[in-house]
Amino acid sequence: MAIIVKDSVFTIHTKQSTYQMKVDEQKTLLHTYYGPRADETDFSYLIGFLDRGFCGNVPGTERERVYSLDYLPQEYSTEGSGDYRISALRAQLGSGACDCRLVFDSYRILSEKYYLAGLPAAFDTANEKVQTLEIVLKDVQEAFYVHLLYGVFEEHDVITRAVRIENRMEHSAELLKVMSFGIDFAHSGYDLLHFHGKHMGERQLERGRLMHGITELRSTRGASSHQKNPFVILAEEETTERQGLCYGFALLYSGGFRLQAEVDPFDQTRLVMGLDDEDFRWVLPPKESFIAPETVMCCSSEGLSGLSHALHDTVMEHIIRSPWKSKRRPILVNSWEAAHFDFDRKKILAIAAEAADLGLDMLVLDDGWFGRRDSDDSGLGDWFVNEKKLGGTLKGLVEEIHGMGLSFGLWVEPEMVSEDSDLYRAHPDWAMTIPGREPIRGRQQLVLDMGRDDVIEYLYGRLSDIIDSADIDYIKWDMNRSLAAGYSARLPKERQGEVRHRFVLGVYRLLELLLQSHPGLLIEGCSGGGGRYDMGMLYYCPQIWCSDNTDAIERLRIQYGTSFGYPLSTISAHVSTSPNHQNGRTTPFKTRGICAMQGTFGYELDLSKLAPEEKEQAAEQIRFYKEHYELFQFGRYYRLSSPFARGNYTAWEFADAEKREAIVSVVFTDLHANPKTDIVFLCGLQNDRRYRMYLDGQMQGTYTGAALMNAGIRLPIPKENYDAYQFYLKEEV
Repeated sequence: MAIIVKDSVFTIHTKQSTYQMKVDEQKTLLHTYYGPRADETDFSYLIGFLDRGFCGNVPGTERERVYSLDYLPQEYSTEGSGDYRISALRAQLGSGACDCRLVFDSYRILSEKYYLAGLPAAFDTANEKVQTLEIVLKDVQEAFYVHLLYGVFEEHDVITRAVRIENRMEHSAELLKVMSFGIDFAHSGYDLLHFHGKHMGERQLERGRLMHGITELRSTRGASSHQKNPFVILAEEETTERQGLCYGFALLYSGGFRLQAEVDPFDQTRLVMGLDDEDFRWVLPPKESFIAPETVMCCSSEGLSGLSHALHDTVMEHIIRSPWKSKRRPILVNSWEAAHFDFDRKKILAIAAEAADLGLDMLVLDDGWFGRRDSDDSGLGDWFVNEKKLGGTLKGLVEEIHGMGLSFGLWVEPEMVSEDSDLYRAHPDWAMTIPGREPIRGRQQLVLDMGRDDVIEYLYGRLSDIIDSADIDYIKWDMNRSLAAGYSARLPKERQGEVRHRFVLGVYRLLELLLQSHPGLLIEGCSGGGGRYDMGMLYYCPQIWCSDNTDAIERLRIQYGTSFGYPLSTISAHVSTSPNHQNGRTTPFKTRGICAMQGTFGYELDLSKLAPEEKEQAAEQIRFYKEHYELFQFGRYYRLSSPFARGNYTAWEFADAEKREAIVSVVFTDLHANPKTDIVFLCGLQNDRRYRMYLDGQMQGTYTGAALMNAGIRLPIPKENYDAYQFYLKEEV
């Protein structure tokens, strides 16, 4: 059994981890253990009760002075309860002050995964039975209930957590901070691994020791953002890729978020994560509930690789719903870097013809095909085909491209509106602008109020009509600015604190409507590249444009950081032109191809401008990727070296589950005269099997798995700046 309840102790087991809570004599739900698999021992014996100065006591315990929520490990902490540490919940229940203190009320165990209405959440499958533990906490005085939900994915060592808040009072409550989970560790000394960044430089790994006090990661931008990512790792100091204890925490939410970690005066560590609460104020009327987003938690005793593998499997099997997760995805060319806004029918058909000749599968027409859209200053919101620019109907264009053997996709940015658009002129109140104030603009565009039913109905109608009219196979869904000064003309002033969360719920609703009516549609997520790369978006989109930065060398760091929490098949990566449009770097065509094969493969350039030898290389890249598609998309991924280390190269590997074949890719990032010998150690092979090793198609020799993993392979000397190599290993039979 995964969930065991005995003597007020709740123990959750996964394959290799154990999570435990206990209801104590004061009816407080204490957190007692999370770590490697143990048994049902009551671990509350590890908690010491002391008279600690300036730590207030819970009513009824004042005389002994040893019971204080200010130092006890709790499962879900509240502000105003006498706990001065970071809290998971801040609520006003009627007094005007934060006056909530939660005690245990009830529990139940379900033989299925809980469901979150309107929000993405991990789901059960026919192959793995998932249990739910629901623990209900209640305010000590008011009829205010907090339902803590735990989904147990035993085989993947994953526990999901979510919170549902229920108001049974006669008056409204105000929620000012709602975290999706809180957890207390009895120790300090953990390293925090997080993934900071910027536009065109997302998910840069940073590792540092949590110090006393509060460490905070936060997005206030209305999206999970380029700058921060809602996924972090806690690791012991000695934890490496291959060994050591670590924990992963990922929020399934695509809006602003807040993560806080605190090391308290007694060397205990608390972590909370949930909705960004900077501008959050949710009025919860009587008989209504509020649902906080889900969090995925994972504990690994097998280092960072073990953690990543468990999370990758969970995302692929229990978060991504699209049928495309198990289908062969199209290798595409996107028109943006080839044409930007400057195109006509002839140019698009020429790109398509080149793509067909090279063996590509799809052409994607990026920005500029709709409304009056010849720059990014106008047209957003007018989702009507510009037939003058396309030289005819979209259906006619798509039919010609289908005739070349290619499928067809379109770029859209549904959540935004240009002031110079027919939509804005007709419905200025649909934009999120504060009355009487000049709006905050980004990229010369405003944000639509996605919390409005009429906005969702308009967008669904227009997008559905376009998809249906021309047999569209793929949508690239973009979002090219952050939210600022969010305001809804539909809400009274006392409820403006709900706007940002309602915006995200509206985005999810629109995506759900489109996917329900077009179940075979492949949607690629995008927000100026990787500004909304999170597990919440992966619930709707099986792949996400990883970054607007297509430079192969900078992508090494971006894709490396992304790989810690997200499967490589979710990373959309393309070969672009050289010198690169973003940073001017010149890299070999071969290197650009090898880097792009780290994700869902494609091209982002004008194919007609490729030199003959580059076209030959492109055709070979496409052939090689198609031949080994299963390995690239579904193989076990290993980080063999880090682009953040001061080394000469970055290397990674895909190995199949049966350990019969592998592909090892190496990109050199530094050159030296009289160079040393570089050796890389492989992973995921069978010690006693023999493998034939090929380098760029040429047989190099036969070696045992033990030799390749323990002694390694010697890397070739790079022949030019940013040279790259690809090894293919196949079991000898």
